[in-house]
Amino acid sequence: EVQLVESGGGLVQAGGSLRLSCAASGFIFGDYAIGWFRQVPGKEREEVSCISRWAVATYYADSVKGRFTISSDNATNTVFLQMNSLKPEDTGVYYCAASFDFCFEKDLMDYWGQGTQVTVSS
Repeated sequence: EVQLVESGGGLVQAGGSLRLSCAASGFIFGDYAIGWFRQVPGKEREEVSCISRWAVATYYADSVKGRFTISSDNATNTVFLQMNSLKPEDTGVYYCAASFDFCFEKDLMDYWGQGTQVTVSS
C-alpha cells in the first residue's frame, strides 16, 4: 500500500522557517517524482515544488524560488521542503504527492498525502 505522510507544519512568524517532511512507503522511492502542493480555502491547489525521479531535477513555483529548497533522502525514503523567509501568503495546507510519469502537475499525480497546515503570521 502506497503511503505518503507529511509532517513539520505549524505556526511561524513572517520571515521564519519551517521544514516539511514527506515520508513515502509502498513503492520504489526513486521511481517516482514527488512534489509539494498547497491549498487555501476557496482557491485551487497550486504547485509549489517537485523533485523528479531519482532526483535528477527540481522545480519551483516562481513565488517560492530562492526561498524554498526541495531535497530527498533515499536512505529514509523522505522528501523535504525547507521553507525560509516565509510570508503570510505561504499559508495553506501543504500536500506531498507522487507520480510515476509527472512531476509538477497537480492534476496528474498518482498518490497524495493527508496534508499538513502551515500558517505564517504577519
